[in-house]
Amino acid sequence: MAFTLPDLPYPHDALASKGMSKETLEYHHDMHHKAYVDTGNKLIEGTEWEGKPVEDIIRGTYDPNAVAQNGIFNNASQYWNHNQFWEMMTPDDSKMPGEFESRLKDAFGSVDAFKDEFSKAGAGQFGSGWAWLVAEKDGTLKVTKTENGVNPLCFDQTALLGCDVWEHSYYIDFRNKRPAYLQNFLDKLVNWENVASRLPG
Repeated sequence: MAFTLPDLPYPHDALASKGMSKETLEYHHDMHHKAYVDTGNKLIEGTEWEGKPVEDIIRGTYDPNAVAQNGIFNNASQYWNHNQFWEMMTPDDSKMPGEFESRLKDAFGSVDAFKDEFSKAGAGQFGSGWAWLVAEKDGTLKVTKTENGVNPLCFDQTALLGCDVWEHSYYIDFRNKRPAYLQNFLDKLVNWENVASRLPG
């Protein structure tokens, strides 16, 4: 299937009062995300991956032994990552569902402890990448970080929450203060209902 740029699930200025400006979303969604769509479609044209689901492309082109991933993987993975990222945020007030809160407490000791570990993972990712809350196949919750476009699909994990720590995601609003961006993301932007809905059955 061809990659298509999804519309944002809210207006470009909807997150501005919560720390993610209209300008950031215009650059991030309309330019960066679109570039992954356009480049990805060009790269898979005429290959075995043309017409395949993006998840299959990601798993099939990821090389765990590579110093740098190939172009098809990079664009397919970043396309998928951003599709999830927009859905994981909301302009509305989002209350963490009780069952999900209990799962976090079981896994990390407290919600604050989870947020601290997640923030440290994102701040500690050298260069570009992502911070993730994932569910392992046995249901265990854990915080991870990945470089560049690598995501939990590569490790047979379920992505529950992901935060983009590439500079284009935060530099307009937070300059070089990545920890402040991560804290704002967790405290104000996360759509906890969406995150909880991703838990494996």
